[in-house]
Amino acid sequence: QVQFVESGGGLVKPGGSLGLSCVVSGITFRLYTTAWYRQAPGKQRELVAVITGSGSTTYADSVKGRFTISRDNAENTVSLQMNSLKPEDTAVYYCHVRWATLQYWGQGTQVTVSS
Repeated sequence: QVQFVESGGGLVKPGGSLGLSCVVSGITFRLYTTAWYRQAPGKQRELVAVITGSGSTTYADSVKGRFTISRDNAENTVSLQMNSLKPEDTAVYYCHVRWATLQYWGQGTQVTVSS
């Protein structure tokens, strides 16, 4: 079965940085488009960043220039480097993989930006 190991969340002060990592097993990882989503309390889940198997990236306007998504197909890993964090970045961050009609979600990791 598909398994996710997400790590890297935590508490950081405004202006700080955090890195998230997601290791996925049980799929042919290189075929899948991978992404990070987030969901803040009382809000809908939203797309943060996407990276395809070939490395093309897309970012939400709210994180452009601050966040960087990357992947390592050899290690079945997708990462999200988050810089210049703001309180409004506080949310549960979810790893997501998709290929054709198949999609799977990680369990989520909490990121809290607060002084």
